[in-house]
Amino acid sequence: MTEAASALPEIVATNAFYYYQDVDGAWAFYTEVLGFRTVADYGFAKILRVGPTSYLTLVDETEGMHSSKEPKSVTLAVISDEVEGWWEYLNGLGVEMRAGLGNEEGIVEEGRPHDGFVAIDPEGYLLEFERFNPHPENVSLLPILNGVEPLYPDGGETAPGVITTRPGNLGVRGTVLWLYYQDLDTIQEFYRAALGVDILVDQGWAKVYPASLTGFLGFVDGERGLHQASEEKAVTVSFFTSGLEAWFEHLNGVEGFEFRTPEITPEGGFVQTFVGYDPEGYFLEWDDFQDTEINQTLLRVLAGQPTGNGQTK
Repeated sequence: MTEAASALPEIVATNAFYYYQDVDGAWAFYTEVLGFRTVADYGFAKILRVGPTSYLTLVDETEGMHSSKEPKSVTLAVISDEVEGWWEYLNGLGVEMRAGLGNEEGIVEEGRPHDGFVAIDPEGYLLEFERFNPHPENVSLLPILNGVEPLYPDGGETAPGVITTRPGNLGVRGTVLWLYYQDLDTIQEFYRAALGVDILVDQGWAKVYPASLTGFLGFVDGERGLHQASEEKAVTVSFFTSGLEAWFEHLNGVEGFEFRTPEITPEGGFVQTFVGYDPEGYFLEWDDFQDTEINQTLLRVLAGQPTGNGQTK
């Protein structure tokens, strides 16, 4: 954390908005198969808890800021110690894969900085299940991951009437939201200034930076990653915070940040928000959820309080 970050309000969680033609079909996949719990349901948008401080919001494209037809220039990496178990489970269900686990023979080789595989969700978003191993590359990241209890399914409902088939021993320690860029140097300087953070993992053509405690941003050379850099992007990156005004004032002075909304605005009476763009056009949103009935589960989780099904922080 830089000196600038120490003066900024906490980002209590990271989030990504994904956009769907069939949001209910996507919701079924993420709750039934992946076992992510719904913590707020606004009808057209549903917020799911993925890891201790990271979320995914599924949005009906007819009411969102993006179209599902835009390039899906994003990959959500689910960080887990149990990648072999995730592979056995999802591969056994016939989930479509972009890349398998291990080498061509399916063997996980020792000494690698990370292991994992890449699955594809019902409308084409990529999901990487990844373990960061003890390795010089990960010396700054691993103490953070190991300092937080993984999130496991506890047998409770992940959505009304939905009990997941995800085995109870498959956990999530955090997430990396991988984004794809033309100019990594400029992007790193921008996020250092915008978020007040320093690099955690340097993979050469991919860099990992902190955002929330276990919600990380990954910046990837768009010529070498799973996606190419693109002008349009079917994703919005968001940050949950209770200090919206301070972030708004701070970002007014950050070079390369362009506001999409000229002021903080209410949405539906349940959230205060503002939106801008990073230097290569990713939508960035800051959200402060209001104390309304529809937000009660989300607010309890964000505060680390019991939610009635055993899940806390």
